[in-house]
Amino acid sequence: MRIGYARVSTDDQSLNLQLDALKAAGCTRIFTDKLSGKSRKRPGLDKALAALTRDNQLVVWRLDRLGRNFRDLVDIADELRERGTHLIALSEGIDTSSNVGEIIFRLMSVFSDFERNLIVERTRAGLAAAKSRGVRLGRQSTITARQLRNAKALRQSGMSVTAIAKRISVGRSTLYRHMRDTLVAD
Repeated sequence: MRIGYARVSTDDQSLNLQLDALKAAGCTRIFTDKLSGKSRKRPGLDKALAALTRDNQLVVWRLDRLGRNFRDLVDIADELRERGTHLIALSEGIDTSSNVGEIIFRLMSVFSDFERNLIVERTRAGLAAAKSRGVRLGRQSTITARQLRNAKALRQSGMSVTAIAKRISVGRSTLYRHMRDTLVAD
């Protein structure tokens, strides 16, 4: 029996492409998750693994849908092997029921992990470079310099922080964060 597993990282992503491929591959049961592959706590994957019996096959559309790092993929493959089941990754053409398929799986796992580490490295380098150029990273401020000047003037005139926040249309915590040095709590 072929049991399928599909995963997307966020709720706004669609499982349709994966589900169509798994159905076309002859999966009789398909389990899904909508959460990051970094998390090992994946209820759909746990159910898929629990449904597997000897000589069954766990089918995924792509290897990265199963796990995001080498260790996780190897652990899952080892668990499948111990239970007498096999892994099939459709896009990569991997089938661990053969020795060649097992070798290809291990190599692909190593390269997937390597690629992920490179992406993380490049992202960190890019953020560091932007920071060194003076680029302000993170979310933009919700309060303008003009609003902050008005808020300080209103506070000095005795208005409460709650009233000021309402008047300039920002949250109290935002106002407190920007006026730390000049505010006295209500």
